[in-house]
Amino acid sequence: MSLTRLHGIDPGRIGVFAGPLNGQPTAIQREFVREMDRLDYGTLWYGEALAQETFARGAIYLAATERLVIGSGIANIWARDAAAMANGGRTLTEAWPGRFILGIGVSHAPLVRIRGHHYERPYSAMRAYLDAMDAAPWHGPETELPPIVLAALGPRMVGLAGERTAGAYPYFTTTAHIREVRGILGPEPFLAADLPVVLAGDLAAARAIGDRHLSQYLGSANYRNNLLRIGWSEGDLETLGSDALFEAMVAWGDLDRIGDRVRERFEAGADQVVLNLVAADATALPLDELRRLAPLTQRRR
Repeated sequence: MSLTRLHGIDPGRIGVFAGPLNGQPTAIQREFVREMDRLDYGTLWYGEALAQETFARGAIYLAATERLVIGSGIANIWARDAAAMANGGRTLTEAWPGRFILGIGVSHAPLVRIRGHHYERPYSAMRAYLDAMDAAPWHGPETELPPIVLAALGPRMVGLAGERTAGAYPYFTTTAHIREVRGILGPEPFLAADLPVVLAGDLAAARAIGDRHLSQYLGSANYRNNLLRIGWSEGDLETLGSDALFEAMVAWGDLDRIGDRVRERFEAGADQVVLNLVAADATALPLDELRRLAPLTQRRR
């Protein structure tokens, strides 16, 4: 990967997606991102959906840390027009140079409907949105757009990411699919690979924790359709998913076993592996998991 597309930002080898962060008070969120900074993680990716506002939350995280790269993962294009997205990104880039990556995506039909929009032709919608971002007026200090990364699963959206943006951040997928994404992107664009992680001693214990994560996303048409496209059966996707699907989607075990799964993602072509921390208590801040997995930031491919 060349850092040129990321405007010289070094996102680090290991990032974190911390879903439970969204439900915590801001003071607690600051504690978490400061610990990430201290432990030498590269990037925090944070969600938006309906629970957060991308640029307000990004500013809080950037202000609370000194080195950590902050990436929206993923800002919903239906939540704001293209000029608002472009200029929100420029604002954070100007205030914290070299530390913000703008991840954007088309979201999911139910969430788009709640916002009063119609979810249709996502590829065309994203292409037009990128055009409008490029044309957005800006009257602040001279500042370029931050590097943009697309939430991309299917070949057309992945191709658009490679053609028009810094790269792709595919979510809820397998190592085999990461290999496919890299093949479409080519060698230069940035590729962040999501990897759900469960610290557990055996498969039964891992499923007792991780099934909550799978059930949340197997109900989404976008993720289901992608898994079917890459070869999984309807039977694999029923209810909580088959054991084979769980093994392909989730890294579980101790630090060494999880490290092996991280290495698989790198070997498949990822530039960064994003540890999606799945804790036994979905309402608690996964600080214990964050600390126990921190040695992965020091390991080489």
